[in-house]
Amino acid sequence: MANRYHQHFTVSWDQLHRDVRELCHRLVERDFKGIVAITRGGLIPAALIARELNVRLIDTVCISSYDHMNQGGLDVLKGVDHDGEGWLLVDDLVDTGKTARKVREMLPKAHFVTVYAKPEGRPLVDQYLTEVAQDCWIQFPWDMGIAYVEPLVDQVKR
Repeated sequence: MANRYHQHFTVSWDQLHRDVRELCHRLVERDFKGIVAITRGGLIPAALIARELNVRLIDTVCISSYDHMNQGGLDVLKGVDHDGEGWLLVDDLVDTGKTARKVREMLPKAHFVTVYAKPEGRPLVDQYLTEVAQDCWIQFPWDMGIAYVEPLVDQVKR
């Protein structure tokens, strides 16, 4: 599966925050009972959206589908006890749509948003901010660390 990714898109914390704020501009006129974040990728965007829209009630749907670069089997670890009516459903990304389909079954009446969307999954969400190519792996800031980089002059002198 890993060889299906031919491009990489690195999202910084600043870029993510700007993108989520822009998405919130499109949601600010709506009134939601609460937010359901799809874990783990939807947790941080959901927290940022909750702040921007002043939503205090946040729940989670816990689904596991990714193993670093490969999309594996789908495992629902926790659901919710409603159909999503009046709720905002949030994830970081819709990729192939495998997770989105499952969550749509669980919460058919929720308003589903993602920050990023790929063509295969895009029809499954109500709103998204940025479309990326299907063969692009998105590097989210929570999956990366900050490391020291030697000055160029030191690298060249070796």
